[in-house]
Order: sequence, then structure tokens, then C-alpha cells
Amino acid sequence: MVVSPAGKASRNDLCRARPPEVPAPSACSFPQRSPPLLTYLCWTLHPLHLRMGQVHLGQDTYNLPPLSSLAGARDFLTCSPRGRPNGSFRMPDASSPSSDASCREDICVSHSRNCGIDVTSWHIPGFCIHCQGVCSSLQPSVSPGEPSPPSIQPAGSELVVDAGGELRLLCTDPGFAKWTLEALGRVQEDWHSEWVREKAQATDTGRYTCTNQQGRSSSIYVFVRDPARLFLVVDRSLFVKEDSDTLVRCPLTDPEVTGYSLRGCQGKPLPKDLRFVPDPKAGITIRSVKRTYHRLCLHCAAEQAGAVLLSDKFTLKVWPAFKAVPVVSVSKASALLREGEEFTVTCTIRDVSSAVSSLWIWDQGQTEAQVSQDSWHKGDFKYERQETLTISSARVNDSGVFMCYANNTFGSANVTTTLEVVDKGFIHVLPVMNTTMFVNDGENVNLVVEYEAYPKPEHQQWVYMNRSFSEKWHAYPKSENESIRYVSELRLTRLKGTEGGTYTFLVANADVSASVAFSVYVNTKPEILTYDRLVNGTLQCVAAGFPEPVIDWYFCPGAEQRCSISVLPMDVRAHNAAGPPFGKLVVQSSVDSSAFRHNGTVECMAYNSVGRTSAYFNFAFKEQIQPHTLFTPLLIGFVLVAGMMCVLVLILTYKYLQKPMYEVQWKVVEEINGNNYVYIDPTQLPYDHKWEFPRNRLSFGKTLGAGAFGKVVEATAYGLIKSDAAMTVAVKMLKPSAHLTEREALMSELKVLSYLGNHMNIVNLLGACTVGGPTLVITEYCCYGDLLNFLRRKRDLFICSKQEDQAEAALYKNLLHSKEPSCDSTNEYMDMKPGVSYVVPTKADRRRSARVGSYVERDVAPAVMEDDELALDLEDLLSFSYQVAKGMAFLASKNCIHRDLAARNILLTHGRITKICDFGLARDIKNDSNYVVKGNARLPVKWMAPESIFNCVYTFESDVWSYGIFLWELFSLGSSPYPGMPVDSKFYRMIKEGFRMLSPEHAPADMYDVMRTCWDADPLKRPTFKQIVQLIEKQISESTNHIYSNLAHCSPSHGTPAVDHSVRINSVGSTASSSQPLLVRDDV
Repeated sequence: MVVSPAGKASRNDLCRARPPEVPAPSACSFPQRSPPLLTYLCWTLHPLHLRMGQVHLGQDTYNLPPLSSLAGARDFLTCSPRGRPNGSFRMPDASSPSSDASCREDICVSHSRNCGIDVTSWHIPGFCIHCQGVCSSLQPSVSPGEPSPPSIQPAGSELVVDAGGELRLLCTDPGFAKWTLEALGRVQEDWHSEWVREKAQATDTGRYTCTNQQGRSSSIYVFVRDPARLFLVVDRSLFVKEDSDTLVRCPLTDPEVTGYSLRGCQGKPLPKDLRFVPDPKAGITIRSVKRTYHRLCLHCAAEQAGAVLLSDKFTLKVWPAFKAVPVVSVSKASALLREGEEFTVTCTIRDVSSAVSSLWIWDQGQTEAQVSQDSWHKGDFKYERQETLTISSARVNDSGVFMCYANNTFGSANVTTTLEVVDKGFIHVLPVMNTTMFVNDGENVNLVVEYEAYPKPEHQQWVYMNRSFSEKWHAYPKSENESIRYVSELRLTRLKGTEGGTYTFLVANADVSASVAFSVYVNTKPEILTYDRLVNGTLQCVAAGFPEPVIDWYFCPGAEQRCSISVLPMDVRAHNAAGPPFGKLVVQSSVDSSAFRHNGTVECMAYNSVGRTSAYFNFAFKEQIQPHTLFTPLLIGFVLVAGMMCVLVLILTYKYLQKPMYEVQWKVVEEINGNNYVYIDPTQLPYDHKWEFPRNRLSFGKTLGAGAFGKVVEATAYGLIKSDAAMTVAVKMLKPSAHLTEREALMSELKVLSYLGNHMNIVNLLGACTVGGPTLVITEYCCYGDLLNFLRRKRDLFICSKQEDQAEAALYKNLLHSKEPSCDSTNEYMDMKPGVSYVVPTKADRRRSARVGSYVERDVAPAVMEDDELALDLEDLLSFSYQVAKGMAFLASKNCIHRDLAARNILLTHGRITKICDFGLARDIKNDSNYVVKGNARLPVKWMAPESIFNCVYTFESDVWSYGIFLWELFSLGSSPYPGMPVDSKFYRMIKEGFRMLSPEHAPADMYDVMRTCWDADPLKRPTFKQIVQLIEKQISESTNHIYSNLAHCSPSHGTPAVDHSVRINSVGSTASSSQPLLVRDDV
């Protein structure tokens, strides 16, 4: 609205605002020298009225007539595009004639090509505003009553337009209005009063709504008829929860078609209980979706001119209405920080859908924490959300417990993480052993220090008598769960008497430092330094050792080497320097030789707690020796008989040594200097008597397996875990025919098992009986026997593909309550001989149930086990390969080489958990065709790496080769490797030339790739077991991985945590240079 001049005001007047009922004018006064095109606007804001107007240059001031507007309504005063409306505004100010400021963006609202100033955002009465351009005002509504909705032309609720034709809609309203198009769940807006499409398309179909400034609206539905596109876009997959309704978005573009409904793909009929409601504008609503509709393929259908037209097919994805709470986990259970450091923890929530709600809860009201969220679908019914809590600069009062909480319709779950913030770093040394140690000469000793430090230590060092160690010590974290606890270990091998002293460990981080000192005393056997006959007739003996030796004197008549008559010394003196006696202590003793009136021998004996040493003084005397005849006929005959007996003994000994001898297959290696490894003699390993178990608490049953020298017997142990509980175990023992070698081998096997500690995928040691009778080794009882015969029994029941229903419910398998399976006591390990007959279950068509098992034995007698009657599928084979790789990774971490990894040496127990073992004494290798005589030993040649066959080299890499052969056995369901090929010169030649087996029948391509890498001719190019675990982990389902993780947390643990040894051992045939020597098996 343009107003004409009504009156003048003085030159420097400001805007004066008065209510409309006051007749006084409101005027603006501006400088005379202004740009010629500036237009000044002046208005006054009142709680119920708005005074608006326009003033042109050339006039001094003009009065503005009042314009009424509804209270709280939104009015706009717009400027044309000839000038940017970022001008300035003027406010009345009592202290200054005027004050200018730039136009704020929050009051300039862009509408198409114009800029409007929202006058409702001004709250100070009285403004003068100018825009750089020609301005016009908008007439606001005058009526204080209910505003009327806008009108749309053409009128009507529906409009049909042909594709390619013009679509033109006009919205008329006194004020400002906008258009909104809603189609297929998407919204599009336009601020023009007229909506125009010169060439309409099918995608323009939808509801068009015009809304005015007062929020009133009118709408019209437009069909853009396109014969080539009767249906709008249909989602290929439609996700819906069981028992809920879902809308299939396939609206029509032609309202005149008939028979709008759903059709099954490929002419298949719809389920009888499927109910739906068609709506040409929205789509088709399916009522109460059933779980049986999962993966149902459908089309939207309609009849046009007598023909049935179908939309693109779509598939229903129905997730079950699981009655289970969400699974919640955090990235860290606890955190320790210094002030100012950033704290970040991520909470992962897993559920079947995004309907789960989650939040972080903490009780520190002043914590300045921020939470970011990320979520995604990992499959049809696997939803995962991550909420990351971040405190950019942690403070001491931020310490506390933070809870991640999630809930769905069935309940809630939560997990906590603990934050501790300290003002500065610390180091706390924890005593784990006595700092004063006494060791014998030649023994090994490990000095171990545990300490807590934050931040991470920057400097660690072992010092011996002011000299630093550059090697022989290792530092590593205590465990993955204890990020601030560290262990430093100094390994002293074969200590000498001169190596006693003070060993100090120094550690420091950015804030503090600490140290701990060990006093090591080396006990040495006494050594006679000198023994002399002095000029004054005394006998003197000087000895050295630790502890301080004691010198005794003895006399005996004649030239004897052991005297028993004690002689008191005349003088005993100690010659030791002051200070800590870390070295040998010297003692001198003397005796008067005049006391000996008869010829004979004087013995000087020095002894301490380690041992004794003697020196002898001889008083020789001459004696007439009578000649006599030596070789009498009787003596000659005796010598001949003795010679013949010696020859016979030598022959028998040779035959015995030529016979294949039993030895422990598992070998433990130790690091001597850098990367040089040798086998540790298992007889030298310590044995902890904590494993001892009373013999009278064992009740023996049937024999599970037997070999030439030993056997494995099923037994019941009373009070092994609990004082009043019975537990089924396996007991390995020797036969009466066993020799000393076999007895030592069984004891060595016991020491190796106790050294290794416990792991879920090896047959763990439970106890032993070594006192008061023959040695008994008590281990876990595996009810399904060896994996080789298990696979052969399951050949006819093998299911080639994974079960889909298992994959869909994988996330909640661990939450389902099912009866704990147990083992039928009639099952045996194996017959210990080749050629095991198959046992076919009576229900061959029975589907696999969820693999749920318990790692810990029950205290009650086992019930009838049904798991052995279940089918076998590909997921089982992947699970077996994954578990064996985990077990071998554990053995490698303990520096243990298996040397006989094969399916026959893998046992199976509850929940189809695999356990690596070594039958050893209990296997009849003499009658087992898998073991071929090579030299003086029987070896599993078909499972051995080339460097082991041709060079007798056994390393971790040779175990990886054997693992590849085991995978071939596994995915061929128990077939013998290199089928049809005898072990002869041709076989050895083919192995040398690089012959490798083809993929077994049931092996996925990825698993065959793993086998090929395990069979690389260069040992250093073979993967480590840790890498193999990561490769297979990508192929197993989340269900199997989740179950295995839960079982691993329940697994009992003894001993120290495993250390990941990243050092690779070079083998024969490597193309890479290496400074590491070979591990040569000299005893094979």
C-alpha cells in the first residue's frame, strides 16, 4: 500500500509511536542528503495494532495511517529484488538523535525472489527501517475473527491429468500461502501461489495442500494418468513386525482402473488368512502380518481394459515378535584418565528392530558429557545402535559409574562403565614374589614385577649391579581387561655362582617413577680351593661355596676313598669381605698331621646344603706283594660266559632301540638368545602338587581307548569340583607292560598339561595321582569321542546349507531357555584302531536345534543325550574349524608345538565344543595305517609339512600345514587325505613338486583359500593361527560367534594369561631371509 503525504515534521524528529486511538501523528525525519532511490519505512508496534506505511524522498516527513492486524499474527513487509534488503534500521533513543545497525538475518525471511521482514519479531515499539530498493507493503488481515482457508482452482477434491499435459493449480488467499506436495511419504514445498508443471509426469501424482499464514489449509489429490506406469514406486523389501499392519506403497496413477488388489509372484495363490485393504491414493494395507508371510513375494495388481497389470514384485520381511530384552555392551568396562584428557565410551545395543529405546544415565549432575548416536541394520532382523558418550576434558568430580540403558516392549537391560579421574599420573608396584631369593647353581629363575601405572610407562629397565640388561627381559600388559596393570619379567637362565647380587627394576612415566630391588643369592656346592701339607707338619684345606661351607676331617687306615673316623680340626677361619655375601664364602681349616701315627688316608670334606666335596691326603706305605697265578681255568670260563652275556645284552639293546619308541608329541620351546629356540626337556618342567587328587575318590569304569603301553578309562571323581559332587572324567594310565621310558613320557605329558593351563578348546587337566601308586592323569571327559568318527557317522545326515531360521534368531539364541544337554555314558572316544563302523540315527530328517552347550560339567549324573542324533550342517563345520584354530592359537601363545594335529586327535563334547588332545600312550599306532614307519619312528606323513618330512623340522608353521590337512578332512566329512595315494617314493616326489589336494566337496571357496595358504611351500608365507582365527571369524554366523564368546567367558582358567608371541620361526624351504635358526628334531 502506498500512502500520500499528510503533513510535515521537523528535520531531526525521530519516530514517535502512539496508540491508534490517539489522533497524534507518527512521523519520520531523515537527512536531506540521501541516495535518490532510498525508501524509508516507519512503523510503530502495539500489542494489538500495527502501524505501517511508506515515505519517498523529496518529502521531509509523512504521517502514516494506522493498519490493524490480528494479535500474534505473522505479517511481512517485502522488498523487491532490485536491492538487497540488508539495509539498516533506526530506533528512537533518548540519548542520541539516532542509532543505526545492520539488518538482522533472523528478521529477514527470504520468500522466492523477495525479502520479507517479519514484523512479529520486533518487540520494541517504534522503528524506522529502510531497504535499498523500491519497497512495497503487504496488506495484513483486518478481521479479528476466525481466518478463512485459502481456495484452490480448479475446485474439487480430485483432479485427473494425462501424462505430458499441463498441471496448473492456483491458491488464492488475502495473505501469504505456500504449496506442499505429499507423495510416497516424501514432502515437497513451493512458496508460489501458483503450482505449474508444463509436462506432468506420473511421479507428480499426490496430494497438493495450500496453507496460509494463519495455518488454515485446503487440498486436492491429483492423478497423473500414465498408461506406461499404472503404479508408483514399490519398495523391493518391506520390513514389518509380526502381528502388525503394514502399508504397501503402490498408489495408482489412474483412478478408473478396477480390481486393485494383491497377487502372488509367478501365479502363486495368496495365503488364505491374508487380509488387506486397498486405497488407490495411499496403497494397500496388509492387516495383522503373520510370521508365515516371511519372504512372501507379492505384486500390486489392477485391471485396465480387461487386462491385469502387475507392479514390480516386492518381498515381505517379517521379523518375529521376540519376547526378549535387548543385548547391551560397552566398549570398555572401566577407564582411568588424568584431568583434562578425553573420555569416550561406546554403548552397543542389539535388537531385532529399531523400536528399541536407549540412553546414557549418570548421577554426576555437573558432568559436561555429549552423546552421539549411530545406527544401522545388519540384516533383515538384526538392528544395531551405537551411542557414544564423550567428555572432552574430564575432571576429578566426573569420576563415577555411567550406565547405558536400553529397553523394548519385553523389558530392559543395562551395562555400566566406571570412570576414575586422577589429578596426576601414578605408579604402584605390587609385590608378587619375595624380593630375597635363594637359587641353586645352574637353575633358572624368573624375577617378576607387577605394577599399576598411568599414563603408560615411557621407560622400563632392569639393572644388575649398576649394569643395564639389553635383553632377557620382557614387559607386557597383565591382561586385556586390565589396561593399567603391567608385568615385567627378567629371565635368568642357568645362574652361576658369580651371578648373585642385586637386580633392580626401574619404571617411569610422564609424572612419576618407581623401582624395586631383588637380592638373589646363588647356592653353590663347596669347592676345595687348596689342600696343602705345610712345612710345620699341618694339613690345610681351603673351601669356598654358598651358604658358607663346613669343613670336617676324617682318617682311615690304608688307601681308602671313604673315611669314617672323625678328626677335630685345630684351626678354622673364615676369609670373607664385609658387605652383602652375594658371592662364594671362603673357609679355611687345618689339622696337625703329627696326630696320625699310622699310615693311611686323611679326608678333608667341605659341605653345605647344596652338596659336598672332598680332598685326600695319602700316607703311603710299601708292602711286599706276593705273586700268584691269575688265569686259572675256572676264571677263564667265567670270563667267556660273561663276554657272551655282554654280547647278548648289546644285541637286545640294539633291537630295543630300533623299535619305535613312544614320545610326547606336544613340544614346548624356549627362547635362549633373541630368536634362537630349542626344545625344553619336559622332564625339567616343574610339577605343582596342587593337582594331586586322592586315589580313593576315583571310581573306574570301562576302557575308552587303549594302545601298546597305556589306556584311557572312564571314571567318576567325587569331590573334584565340589566336596559332595560327582563328575565324569577320563583317566590316562599305563599298562603293566610299560617300560621306564613310557612312565617318564606319561609324567612328561602331565607336566606339559599343567604348564599350558586351561583353555576351552584343549582337553584340560583336572588332576593327577603321582603318589602311592602308578601315575594317573585326570582330564576332561568328552562324550562324543573323536571328531573323525563323528564326521563319518554324520555323513548321511549332512545338510549342505546353513539354516535360515538359525541365522534369523541368532541374536537371541543365548537368551532362550533350553534344557542342558548331557552325554550318554555309553559313548566312547574311539576304538583306537582304523575302520570305525558308522552309527546312523533313527531320525534322519530331524533338523538341527540351536547349538547350546555348557562348558562346565554338571554335578549330577548325566541324562540321555540327544545332541548326537541331530543333523550336521555347514555352520557346524565352520564352527569346528574356528574352535580348533582358537585352540591352536592358544598352544602357539604358550610356545607349544603339537606335531600331530588331525581330526583323530580332536575330541567333541557338550554343545559340539571341540577339544585338541594327544592320545599318545592310548593310541595303537602300530596298527593304525595313518602312521608310517620312517627311521625309528612311526609318523603321520600325510599330515606333515614338507620341511618336517624331509628335514625333521617341526615349527609353528608345520602345525599350520597340518591344520590345512585337518580342514580338508573336516569338509570332506572324514575322508582320508590324498585319497588313493599310498605313502611311497612317488608320494614324496609329488609333495616336493608342489602337489596339493583339490577342494573337498563341502568346502566354501573362502575355506579352500585358507587351506591353500596353509599349504604354502614357504613356511613364512603361511598364516599364523591368530590370522586364521580372524579369517574364519568373518565366515561364521553371528550366532555361532556369540555363543562361542559366551562359552569362552564361562571357561575355567588356571595359571597366567597367554602371551601373544609374534616372533615367527623360520623353516626349511623359506624364500625369505631370516636370522632365526631351525627347530631340528634330533630325536626322530
